[in-house]
Order: sequence, then structure tokens, then C-alpha cells
Amino acid sequence: MTDRWNTPERVALRESVAAFTRDQIAPHMDEWEDAGQLPRELHAQTAKAGFLGIGFDESVGGEGGDLIDISVVTEAIVENGGSTGLLASLFTHGIAVPHIIDSGNGDLIDRYVRPTLAGETIGSLGVTEPGGGSNVAGITTRAVKDGDHYIVNGAKTFITSSVRADFVTTAVRTGEDGHGGISLLVIDTDTPGFTVSRSLRKMGWHCSDTGELAFDDVRVPAANLVGEENGGFYLVMQQFVNERLTLAVQSYATAQRALDLAVSYARERETFGRPLISRQVIRHKLVDMHRRTEAARALTRQAVERAQDSGNRADPQLILAAAMAKNQAVEAVEWVVSEAVQIHGGMGYMRESEIDRHYRDARILGIGGGATEVLNDLAAKLLGY
Repeated sequence: MTDRWNTPERVALRESVAAFTRDQIAPHMDEWEDAGQLPRELHAQTAKAGFLGIGFDESVGGEGGDLIDISVVTEAIVENGGSTGLLASLFTHGIAVPHIIDSGNGDLIDRYVRPTLAGETIGSLGVTEPGGGSNVAGITTRAVKDGDHYIVNGAKTFITSSVRADFVTTAVRTGEDGHGGISLLVIDTDTPGFTVSRSLRKMGWHCSDTGELAFDDVRVPAANLVGEENGGFYLVMQQFVNERLTLAVQSYATAQRALDLAVSYARERETFGRPLISRQVIRHKLVDMHRRTEAARALTRQAVERAQDSGNRADPQLILAAAMAKNQAVEAVEWVVSEAVQIHGGMGYMRESEIDRHYRDARILGIGGGATEVLNDLAAKLLGY
């Protein structure tokens, strides 16, 4: 543990978020998982508590703080009964509005960022397309200029929070093929021609609504262009470091929660007249789970601190650190949640057990934000291999 993660302010933040999670989130997780989405009022409650805008400057309606503070909030929510699925849905603005803020467009900030950070509206980010996967440069959804509007046609898929969203920050092609022809448009979901073609059912993240979107001659005001035309690819790329580090934090925090649940169960569960934790094989499992979790935490926190101290998200060494941290943390959580289910035995396979949720939710972490294989290949290039 470093002092930067345990200042009096961050200790107080952690305790406040933990209490909020135990009171307002954990008791309702089963209900929200069954519903397939979070209630809109949770966004308002979280904003009122002062947590929704953590990591965003007060000048745009946020609560202030930095990437370390965001990480503290993430840890506290997961380790007190929340989940990565809940984080993905409740904090989708973490990927929906940074591009708007970076553009410096005061009108868009007033119309979309401020009400979202206040918990009044919900935003999502529309990049991935059917068949497109991680190939951002291959986007085919097209926006054609028509006077003071763009006409948008195409489709998006796997879009988090899009079923409930009020707007989608959407990657569209406005120019030539490749990364140089991509722009970002903020599209209101009540615009004629925009539809959520279907709500997607998933292996995990059940409380996080995910949609497939269709754009059929959607007329979007040119004033909703984020940044420069054909400059959207770079706006998207600039956010990848933060997204990967956030997912890495989610991964080790989930591993820690799974370990805590496994230890608690092993202490309570008796087998053949003795507590399960008295068995050497179980104790050794727990030690290995602890070791992998701590290694992932250390590497990720080191990368988070590097990102916090760097003003350049295009720094190759920072990009490498984020990729390595994410892959290390994902490897840890996948192993730890599996062992935690094994320790729980048959109960771990039951939907009524919390560890079941973490086991299912962990699987997406090695896919979203850059698949493990993609990040390994990126790391190989950055290392000169």
C-alpha cells in the first residue's frame, strides 16, 4: 500500500462509498440482475451522495478527483457487494463523456456532460459494430453532411447502457476509409430513425443493459460533432489507457471480493466434523488466490500512478503499462473466481450465491477494452519483440 492510496481524504472516500454500497446497492443486486438493468434513480442517488462525478473536474459538473480516486471508488463498490456489471452500467459516463470534455465544446458539455454527472441523464458510447470487433479503424456506420445536419446510417452492437441511454456518443465515418475518416457525433436516442433493435442477453453483467442499435437516416445537428470532423479516432484512442486501467482495477477488486467470500465460506463450512479452512489443500488455495490478487493489485496501482503523473496518454511506456496491468489483473481474477467457486462447492454453482455472479461477470473483462490477445500483441510491438 502506498501513501497516495491511503491519504485521509481517500480513506474517508473509501469508507463513504463502502457504506453507500452496503446500504443502497448490495441489498438490491439480485433484483437488478433479474430486471436486466439498473433503476434510473440509482444514478441520481449516487450523484447526490457525491460519487457519480468522481474523477471529473468541477468546471464540467463533476466532483473533482483523479484516476486514483476513481480506482478507490471502484474497489470500495466491488469489495462491499457491488459488481463489475453494476459499475459498467452506473458509470458508463466514464466512457461516454470524456471525449466531449476533451473537445472543450462548452455547448455540448452543458447539454450532455453536466446533466449526466448530476444523475439526470444517461449516456453511452457507440463504437463496436456487428462483425467489427476491436477494429475501430474499420467503422462503417456513415454520416453524410446535409446542410447543418449529418444523416447517419448503420448499426452498432454490444453497446453498454444503450437501452436506457438518453444519448449515444457515436463513432461514424465521415471521410475516407481507415482511421482518418472517423468522427464522433452525440446522437439523442429520441431522434427519429434511431432504434434499439434489440436488448442483448449476456452470460454475465446481467444488471447492465446492453443493446444493438440501428441508425436509419438519423438527422443529427452538425453542432453535435465532437471535436474536429475526421478527428474522432484520436479522441477514442486517447481514452483507451484509462479504460484499460479501470478494467484492471475492476479485475483485482473482484479477485479480492472472491477471496474474501471464499475465506468466509471456508471458515463457516464444516466437512467431516472440521471447518473447511482447516484442510491444508484449502489453505494453500487461499494463499495462491491472495498472492495472485496482490500481484495484480501492485502492478495495476503502479500503472495507475504512472497514468496519473503523465500528461501524455500517447506515451508508449504508459500504453504498455496499461496493457500489461490489464492482462495481469484479468489472468488473476479468472483464476481466483474459479477457485472461489470450487471452494464453495455446490453452493458456488447456485444463482443465490454471490460468487456465482462474480464468476460470470469476470469473463468479459478479458474481452472488453481490448481483448487479451490484442493487448499481448500490442505489448509485443511496444517491447520490440
